[in-house]
Amino acid sequence: MSFVERRRESRPTSGEAPFGLHEVFFSRTDDRGVILASNYVFKRVAHFEFDELIGAPHKIIRHPDMPKGVFQLLWDTLKRGESMGAYVKNRAKDGLYYWVFAVIIPCPGGFLSARIRPSSALFEEVKLAYDELLQAEQEGNVSPEESAKTLLKWIQDKGFTTYNQFATHALSEELIARDIGLERPQDPKIAELRRMLSNAQTLVEATQGLVQDFEAMHTIPHNLRVIASRIEPSGGPVTVLSQNYGAMSRDMSDWFATHVMGEKSNFKTIEPAVNNSLFVEGMARILNECDAQLKAERRGLGKINMENERAILSDLVKEESERARSGVEEVEREAERIMHACQVMHRQFLGLSSTRVLCKIESARLPETGETLSDIIDQLGVFQERISRRLDNITKLSSEIRMMEH
Repeated sequence: MSFVERRRESRPTSGEAPFGLHEVFFSRTDDRGVILASNYVFKRVAHFEFDELIGAPHKIIRHPDMPKGVFQLLWDTLKRGESMGAYVKNRAKDGLYYWVFAVIIPCPGGFLSARIRPSSALFEEVKLAYDELLQAEQEGNVSPEESAKTLLKWIQDKGFTTYNQFATHALSEELIARDIGLERPQDPKIAELRRMLSNAQTLVEATQGLVQDFEAMHTIPHNLRVIASRIEPSGGPVTVLSQNYGAMSRDMSDWFATHVMGEKSNFKTIEPAVNNSLFVEGMARILNECDAQLKAERRGLGKINMENERAILSDLVKEESERARSGVEEVEREAERIMHACQVMHRQFLGLSSTRVLCKIESARLPETGETLSDIIDQLGVFQERISRRLDNITKLSSEIRMMEH
């Protein structure tokens, strides 16, 4: 063993176990969490022999500082067949600790976990949150389920709707911090997907304003009908205008129901689609680095068939890379649908503009009530201008999202 290798394998007597920022380690378990395979980095950092690790439950490295709520959330996610990303503090055989950011992925017969060393500013916030969670569990007799809910509340308070959104953000933050720490160039795919996610989030916020403006316009057809009933017999021009406006308003309501309001609408699905693509891209990158590290390792791995493990890992890399590609294609489809929907909405507004012109003509013809009718016309003009600006902004954001993919 060379001097460099001996220095790398030397360990302190207390504190943190040596785990390099450039390193990735993995383990594969069955569906109960029993370890079936691992690589040399895992063995070295955890300070176990291979025959002690293989066949042991993964909780052999669980640190007592870890809140049970985190593992509750982890297993709930994995049992749904979904991948998971989480910060975890582990305990080595000799009592040293080490932190990881782990991505855990369902695979045939169980799960594969690949871990990197966390180094982002977000990691420091998470450690404080875990400390508070652990204290609540120990002092308040809080169940793992209740603790998991508290963790989700903390995540929501930070502006994330779901744990998956938080995990995606954390994974990308760690990969960026890792590249900076290793003096590597910025990962272009991660950077592009983060920009897309930012635009998708802005898109959602823009639609909220659009909905509010549209809801405020609903009173205009009613107000027109009231004025019409006062100034003309049934079937007069203002009555017809109010009916036409009401019909167009209903058409726009249908547009909102289809494209904006529902959980499966274009606007609601595009952000999760980008978020998923970013998470999968990050996972694929870690798996690729793990595969590269396995190729470079030349140490004895006990009874582990590393060629078999690399084949499993390679299959996962292909699957996750394909998922990332498909996710980006889905984002492109949704962005294109939104742009088309906005074009349809703009055409509806051409009809509203014509209605407003006709209202102006009637207002001039009926001077005794023209002031009231004129007020309605002014309101209509303000709303149309505001909504048109929002539609233009939404179209611009959707176009930018599509351009990022090419």
